[in-house]
Amino acid sequence: MRALDCFGHALGAAALSAALLSSASAENIAVSNYGVAANAMPYAVALEKKFYQAQGANVTGIISSQGGGTSIRNMLAGGVAYAEANPGATAVAIQQGADLKIVSDNVLTVAEFVWAVKPDSPIKSIKDFKGKKIGYTNPRSTSQALAILLLQAAGLQATDAELVRTGGFGEGVAALDIGAIDVAPMAEPVWSKFKGKYRAVVAASDVLPPLDNVVGVTTSAAAASRGDFIRAVIRARRQAVDFMNANPDEAGDIVAKAYNIEPAVARSAVRSLTTSRTKGIPYWGNGQFHLDGMKRMMDVQKMVGAISGEFDLAKMIDTSFLPDDIKTPKQ
Repeated sequence: MRALDCFGHALGAAALSAALLSSASAENIAVSNYGVAANAMPYAVALEKKFYQAQGANVTGIISSQGGGTSIRNMLAGGVAYAEANPGATAVAIQQGADLKIVSDNVLTVAEFVWAVKPDSPIKSIKDFKGKKIGYTNPRSTSQALAILLLQAAGLQATDAELVRTGGFGEGVAALDIGAIDVAPMAEPVWSKFKGKYRAVVAASDVLPPLDNVVGVTTSAAAASRGDFIRAVIRARRQAVDFMNANPDEAGDIVAKAYNIEPAVARSAVRSLTTSRTKGIPYWGNGQFHLDGMKRMMDVQKMVGAISGEFDLAKMIDTSFLPDDIKTPKQ
């Protein structure tokens, strides 16, 4: 997942606002990296299976963006009542004056990440990262932070390897191919696409703790006036996650169409992530808050300068939109 966009841009070009406005009978939601990254896959399933309508929210469109900060700007500019974004992006927006609330905890780990090498590489474990060139997408990104955490897990310092910016996961694969880097991070579904060509050295779920990845967000105005809609979106997403767990191949085929990728790739990614557990924690959550994972991610993003200052999570979170059985946060 890409890290925080700068939130301090002026909000709302006229063309963007016009594109985001929904009709009286249908609505959009804003989801970071929809159609690209694994975090957003449940929304494709909910859309295809009409779970939104079944739960009472006539969602007919999903506004994608690259990064959580952009999703928040889209929500604010277009009057969208619900967005999925990076928790750090949300914290920064709140810090800069946006009147937002986190209403659900959606992706609980970074299990979509794998660090891979060419098949003939001498690198066999993260201890072999010493002195090597490790790719990451962009400065202050999650992939940069995770690379540092991997080095620490191996008993190394960040300076013991060279971190190389590639600009994206696809670009990282290209850089690995030409020898510009020795290790490339690949996040699902990129890993499922290329796993026959490269060798995984380590998966995030093997060595890293649960790190909260994305959350559901709304504005205080929407919270006051659109509560039923927000609750319905959360229920529909939960229904989609349950469906994906029970029907990974059918869910994969739905994702393949929405993401324009091969069905085998999508099925592999969905199977991998529905069965993934990081210290017992699943990848896609049902909306219930996992506070320790959220705190860890905030600390990780501070480490790379994506966010700064102190944040009171209790003041940022509103559990009232969750179903009664998951209202109580977990640590």
